[in-house]
Amino acid sequence: MILPPELFSRFVLGNKYIIQKPTDKQARFLVRLEKEAFYGGSAGGGKSSALLAAALMFVDIPGYSAIIFRRTYRDLALPGALMDRANEWLAGTDARWKAEDKTWIFPSGASITFGYLDAPNDKYRYQGAEFQAIFFDELTQIRENDYRYLFSRLRRLKDSSIPLRVRSASNPGGVGHTWVKNRFIVSKAADRIFIPAGLADNPYLDQDSYRQSLMALDPVSREQLLNGDWDIEVQGNMFKRHWFEPVDMPDLNSKKVRYWDLAATSHTGDNDPDYTVGLKLGYSNGRYTIEDIRRVRLEPAEVERLIRNTAQMDGKQCQIFMEQEPGSSGKALIDHYARRVLHGFRFKGVKPTGSKIVRAQPVSAASEQGLIRIVKSDWNLPFFEEIELFPNGTHDDQIDAFSGAFSCLNPNSAKNLSLSDASGYGGIPM
Repeated sequence: MILPPELFSRFVLGNKYIIQKPTDKQARFLVRLEKEAFYGGSAGGGKSSALLAAALMFVDIPGYSAIIFRRTYRDLALPGALMDRANEWLAGTDARWKAEDKTWIFPSGASITFGYLDAPNDKYRYQGAEFQAIFFDELTQIRENDYRYLFSRLRRLKDSSIPLRVRSASNPGGVGHTWVKNRFIVSKAADRIFIPAGLADNPYLDQDSYRQSLMALDPVSREQLLNGDWDIEVQGNMFKRHWFEPVDMPDLNSKKVRYWDLAATSHTGDNDPDYTVGLKLGYSNGRYTIEDIRRVRLEPAEVERLIRNTAQMDGKQCQIFMEQEPGSSGKALIDHYARRVLHGFRFKGVKPTGSKIVRAQPVSAASEQGLIRIVKSDWNLPFFEEIELFPNGTHDDQIDAFSGAFSCLNPNSAKNLSLSDASGYGGIPM
């Protein structure tokens, strides 16, 4: 099921809006006529250009209407993302940008619209629309039920020659990894096809520098993004205890933070709730040291006393951070600690972003690179047992505190000690 050569020449090679000659892998993707086609593999494989070219193929045909989805509008508007790339290709042509609708209009009357699927109900905004082609960029970020629902928007007039198409692109990984893999890599359905593409398939990219960037990722992400590995998943592969160099003493001159992750549930009876964890991390000369971990199950009043006493022991040179839960209750708790428990100390509440796995990726990469030491102590074993099972273990409180401390202390982190991402209190300037 492929487009005949003369039509491929007309709709792709002779298309004035497709300003970049397709690579071999992109051409294999563009020529397919199956209802569903998926272009995926390693990062840098040219998937964004492949999707945009696919969307532009039939814009000279009156009545053609297409839509391109990303998970959020912010994702759509990022520099280098599809909306930005479309502007690079189409600005200065006879196509017209209708900003209020996020739509390109072509002289034929054809249109390409950009949409997003952030909230579960966002898909219903397209309930009355009809498209001959639907595109999903970074499909593993899209919910499966959203993908399936939007098939109902795919239709054409009885005498139309425009092929109905759903085209997607993505790297392995992300919340939708499993369903995308099952649908396109595992399944052998006759009406869908998978076109694998990797870094080596994109001659327009500086492959060496991009490869170096990908090599700095954590082991799982590196295999997914560098090698396009759909089989490797996060199954306790993010941390190994031999990555951590044991040391006898912390560096007394290092910059230090203590990050607290509070348990939400008290220990009662046979339940196995999370722990309250406070991890102290030092940084000096490009290396980090886990200096101390407090891990307890206590009542709220006892937790407050522990945190206060630990702050006094650490000294005021050690900045204190605490994970802030969403909503007014989370803000109220941080305010309580700032005013009543840790007044006089350098203290902030931090709002975490992304999943636990995403937050753990930077510190996983740093650990594998040998950048993190650990002070020898009896708390080492429980720490190693937890991190080697993450994210499939029963508990992840130490991981949360470790990731949080690293994010706050890492000099290369965009969020490092940022007032925009943290609420600062305590009476002492941050």
